[in-house]
Amino acid sequence: MSVEFISITYPNESTDIAPIPGAPVDPKYLVRYARALEDAGFNYTLIPYDSSSFDNFTIGATIAAVTSRLKLIIALRPNTIYPTVAAKALATLDQLSNGRVVVHFIAGGSDEEQAKEGDFLTKEERYARLEEYIAILKRIWKEKEPFDFDGRFYQFKGFRSAVRPAQAAIPVSVGGSSADAFRIGGQADIFGLWGEPLAETRQQIDRVHGEAAKAGRAEKPRIWVTFRPIIAETDELAWARAHRILDNLNKHNGGGSKPQPQNIGSQRLLDFASKAEVHDKALWFAPVAATNARGASTALVGSPETVARVILDYVDLGADLISIRGYDNLYDAIDYGRYVLPLVREGLAKRGLDLPGVAAE
Repeated sequence: MSVEFISITYPNESTDIAPIPGAPVDPKYLVRYARALEDAGFNYTLIPYDSSSFDNFTIGATIAAVTSRLKLIIALRPNTIYPTVAAKALATLDQLSNGRVVVHFIAGGSDEEQAKEGDFLTKEERYARLEEYIAILKRIWKEKEPFDFDGRFYQFKGFRSAVRPAQAAIPVSVGGSSADAFRIGGQADIFGLWGEPLAETRQQIDRVHGEAAKAGRAEKPRIWVTFRPIIAETDELAWARAHRILDNLNKHNGGGSKPQPQNIGSQRLLDFASKAEVHDKALWFAPVAATNARGASTALVGSPETVARVILDYVDLGADLISIRGYDNLYDAIDYGRYVLPLVREGLAKRGLDLPGVAAE
């Protein structure tokens, strides 16, 4: 088992606690941020997607040009790009980056968000489309001769791509908490989870592995778990900082009651938040309530030693891709590289686990 670390890409200085409405791409900041992630010892950066975001293929190509080891996780919604085009775009970026691309598929958890870009399928139909989409991409990357496809959502004749990935196959990532997500995720290379309490995370990991077994897979999907660590020199100082961050989240998220999100993952997080503000040792759910479980919202609060111990608890459960992103985007990433990742890697070495890739230089 190998353990690697993921962050997320920010194209400018806007943050969740100090948003800059309408901020454009800041090329100097983007380059500085990408290099800081690589220097900090991160293995991957997620380049996210939503209906109002910047083009993540262009952002990914920029990062690839200014880094040498950092892998690029391109978030992709099937409704936004035809699979034959996506297969070529991903393979092109994989060539440009010398084999550093991963694709993370988003079926779409919100009818309202999907409708913004003309997608009016039901959630069940979106997952069925995703399954078809993944099958097409894998076939395109494998096939050397032209082929036809006649599916429920996509049809084409005589397609062949001359653009081959640099890797033998671009890794496929899927996430979610619905039955359809687990079923499709059992066939993926990576399965992504939000930061839930340890017992429930163990249950979800078992479910992913069960679906992989049903699909006849010998190799289990890697498990990706996401947190928002809030660190300071001591636990007490970290909690004081956490409450300052919460004040800013409440300020920028309007307060008051909010509509129930459609996706099951967010619903689960809100349910945990309603039961207790802190779960296990340091898993903090107040940001979940403040943001209505929008995206990655569970925090780990404490000193670097406390946060590293909790991350290792998730590794012991079977998580081998640990995503950590902060609220002060650039400087939190730098601090994680200085104070958290070395402690986690020290714990991993004691467990005899693999530490591939990018130790900080």
